[in-house]
Amino acid sequence: MTTLDDCRALDAQDPLRALRDQFMLPEGVIYLDGNSLGVLPKAAPARIAEVVAKEWGEGLIRSWNTAGWFDLPQRLGDKVARLVGAAPGEVVCTDSTSINLYKVLFSALSQQAGTDRKLVISERSNFPTDLYIAESMCRERGFTLKLIDASELPAVLTDEVAVLMLTHVNYRTGAMHDMKAITAAAHAAGVITVWDLAHSAGAVPVALNESKADYAIGCGYKYLNGGPGAPAFAWIHARHADKFVQPLSGWWGHAAPFEFTPHYRPASGVARYLCGTQPIVALAGLECGLDTVLAAEPHGGMAALRTKSLALTDLFIRLVEERCAGHGLSLVTPRAHAGRGSQVCLSREEGAYAIVQALIARGVIGDYRAGDDQMPDILRFGLTPLYLGFEDVWNSVEHLLQVLESHEWQRPEFNAKNAVT
Repeated sequence: MTTLDDCRALDAQDPLRALRDQFMLPEGVIYLDGNSLGVLPKAAPARIAEVVAKEWGEGLIRSWNTAGWFDLPQRLGDKVARLVGAAPGEVVCTDSTSINLYKVLFSALSQQAGTDRKLVISERSNFPTDLYIAESMCRERGFTLKLIDASELPAVLTDEVAVLMLTHVNYRTGAMHDMKAITAAAHAAGVITVWDLAHSAGAVPVALNESKADYAIGCGYKYLNGGPGAPAFAWIHARHADKFVQPLSGWWGHAAPFEFTPHYRPASGVARYLCGTQPIVALAGLECGLDTVLAAEPHGGMAALRTKSLALTDLFIRLVEERCAGHGLSLVTPRAHAGRGSQVCLSREEGAYAIVQALIARGVIGDYRAGDDQMPDILRFGLTPLYLGFEDVWNSVEHLLQVLESHEWQRPEFNAKNAVT
């Protein structure tokens, strides 16, 4: 049996332990929800205040030039590129994940224009906004969205399929696709790939160029710690970047926006995937978050973060199975390392939402996701190696055990649904 002392010994040997000092973690809180909203970097409040008071307050409009505001989406994109296996100049930070998905999906479908390929394939369990965007795009452009189970890949990749749109790490289960193998299978069938990295970037190593993926988008406020509603990012493989025009052809994606010409001429490369004037204050916050992840580079970078992530998630699974057996919890997340992101998801037939609320009241913050006809409701725990330790895992499972043994979760206040779950 694993003991608390065992966990403390692992913390003492952790080469990434000092990275925790980059964050403002509330006293008495064990934060297991970095897969929904990352922790506030200590550098962010001062940096945002500087942008507001000095760059905006004193520099005013001059700061577009003097403070480097104008090229901030590209400069931050280059930082994201270091985390997702892309090259400099291939990523921009801008807009939301949903808007960026709309842009890249439009471009991907444009590549299949004039062919008999009229299907867009995605997982039935994909994040709903991705499915909503795809459904809207298909309706507008004469395609059909077909939803499948992951087990049906790659057999469904026929000559009727135009685009395969997948989320690399599933938001509910934590299951992770083999991007390289699936992309290769798609390309062999003439299918374009669009990857959502919302639960991957900053959490697991991603190799976009090595995998020869076509398009990818991702979130800035989860594992990248950019703050609530932080700008997202878009990546387009260099072989596609200058060939297609995205549908939201705003002035910021123009080749020369300050020429103010009446007709649109797209910028070269990924810059054409910009749209309107950029949210500078939000981008400044995102840069602070990106820097917290890049701070791992001297210690081994994403490979080192992945090693610790797997150790944390392995420990969480082991402790739940050792200590909470008989309480109706089932593991949803794959055990195999190659098939797992940086979260652990447990299902329960009864009380999943209330159990999470009881844990939150104790300072152990995870979240809940509703089940469906194939899976009961889910207790979801994101284990972020930048700021979580092994003792944190022990203590979180101890609280979970107490909530279950005491039936604390049955209290009325924990069963009243909040707007955000």
